[in-house]
Amino acid sequence: MYMSPLVCFSTCPDAASADRLATALVEERLVACVNVLPGVRSTYRWQGQVQRDDEVLLVIKTSADRLDALRERLAALHPYELPELIAVEATGGLPAYLDWIATETRVP
Repeated sequence: MYMSPLVCFSTCPDAASADRLATALVEERLVACVNVLPGVRSTYRWQGQVQRDDEVLLVIKTSADRLDALRERLAALHPYELPELIAVEATGGLPAYLDWIATETRVP
């Protein structure tokens, strides 16, 4: 039975850092899956200036009970001074897929 699946979003400055981060999070069982989407153009305000950067978007699937550990590890591994991490509760989905997320993020 699945428990509180989350879809999280983060951005990275390039494909290499996105791949390193995605691999570490999956290997450490903090997440079940990370989709890496290149070609994202971000416009944001940082230190009083409007910035525009090409980034790589990570779409991260995890369980709510792993969010604190994910937050901590992402901050430690991420190349940005202030990495993005936004978590959205998944309120539906294919039950077998949601069970898979729970299984893959279970602490061994």
